[in-house]
Amino acid sequence: MPERYVEKILKARVYDVASETPLDLAPTLSRRLGNRVLIKREDLQPVFSFKLRGAYNKIVQLAPEALQRGVITASAGNHAQGVALAAQKLGARALIVMPKTTPEIKVDSVRNLGAEIVLHGNSYDDAYEHALKLATQHGMTFVHPYDDPDVIAGQGTVAMEILRQHNNALHAIFVPVGGGGLIAGVAAYVKHLRPEIKVIGVEPDDAACLYEALRAGQRVVLDQVGIFADGVAVRQVGAEPFRIAQTCVDEVILVSTDEICAAIKDIFDDTRSIAEPAGALSVAGLKKYVAREGCKDKTLVAIDSGANMNFDRLRHVAERAELGEQREALFAVTIPERPGSFREFCDALGSRSITEFNYRYHDPAEAHVFAGIQMHDGPAEKLALIERLRARGYPVLDLSDNEMAKLHIRYMVGGHTRPRVANEILYRFEFPERPGALLHFLNRIGQRWNISLFHYRNHGAAYGRVLVGVQVPPAERTAFQAFLDEVGYTCREESGNPAYDLFLG
Repeated sequence: MPERYVEKILKARVYDVASETPLDLAPTLSRRLGNRVLIKREDLQPVFSFKLRGAYNKIVQLAPEALQRGVITASAGNHAQGVALAAQKLGARALIVMPKTTPEIKVDSVRNLGAEIVLHGNSYDDAYEHALKLATQHGMTFVHPYDDPDVIAGQGTVAMEILRQHNNALHAIFVPVGGGGLIAGVAAYVKHLRPEIKVIGVEPDDAACLYEALRAGQRVVLDQVGIFADGVAVRQVGAEPFRIAQTCVDEVILVSTDEICAAIKDIFDDTRSIAEPAGALSVAGLKKYVAREGCKDKTLVAIDSGANMNFDRLRHVAERAELGEQREALFAVTIPERPGSFREFCDALGSRSITEFNYRYHDPAEAHVFAGIQMHDGPAEKLALIERLRARGYPVLDLSDNEMAKLHIRYMVGGHTRPRVANEILYRFEFPERPGALLHFLNRIGQRWNISLFHYRNHGAAYGRVLVGVQVPPAERTAFQAFLDEVGYTCREESGNPAYDLFLG
């Protein structure tokens, strides 16, 4: 099976639009990990992503009459730009269906390449279904982002370049995974020519469509996917990529948002370029693999798949990178409410720096502080510090992995109410980042229940993260759940989160 793709990859026509990107040494990361780390710089393509390889290889092989009718696709970003550039190069009409939640920077990028744009629905699935209908109506060719042999072959040229650029011993290639087109092409080519090289996929832990499919032995549809790494936010891996992955992919590693942010910083430190979250996945997975296996003096390749970063996200990345590198820990610490207690707490920390300290007077006896502490030696140092603080009589709660605390609480410390708000329940929502989303929520909630807490912060994503407190008497909980079902926004109850009791309750 891989041999069929090797021939298609060798014959793929991608270099009319794509560049052969460099395979750069990452010296700082290499020294830190004790291995030779090479980064395949697909962020340097004309549309700042590998996606134009597959898109062009598909479109250039269309019959003249099909090309004359034009091409259509559904995408919220990189694939859309690849299709638009390929169509522009070949003089074909391109129609791109994008979700209404697509950031304006990506819409403008596609429009600037001469494509027509239709905004439809709130998700990729909505746009995809609409694009298929339009393709049938207008007789246009649908260019799938990943589930197409010609697209897979185009992406596989990345592997062809890697093996040509580095023909010595190579331990593993780490590949970001969304729908699976890139890893399918890479794995098919590598396993046929160099089967000893590991091909390892990397996915966000909240968008693990290939990981779950391999574990189940069949494709699965995820109930929902995280939206931070939007370039790989896919609910189901493609059928053809999955078929290839079952025999050619060694494993899939899952990484957290914080680990992705740390990887973005690693790439920046070595290249002075800013990878998008999906683009940095491979570096995050590579680091996790090295930590798990303890390997030394190996040559490892990470594919930096793209750099279409929405600028508004940079502050979020900067906030989370140190946590992802485990160079910062977040604690809720209870200290005495008296003069000198903060100095005593700092003394208990030793020589460590405080990166964040949030506090507001609440109780005459005790003060709950939200503290960020600089770490140098990872998890072991954090555990030792917790034990040290507790030995000195400080109650400590580790919030380093508490998503609500990191997204919301740290910006809201001091929001206690006296007396406590009656019947308050707390929910974390994802609101579509579009005009009218909040009004839709408020119109549905009406005047039946009082909103007692609200925190929102824009992170430049397709969805806004919102923390909402609502006063709902116990007898009305069933009705409130019906309201949540009607609104349809992704949400999670956080009323039992300990950070809520310490800082907001």
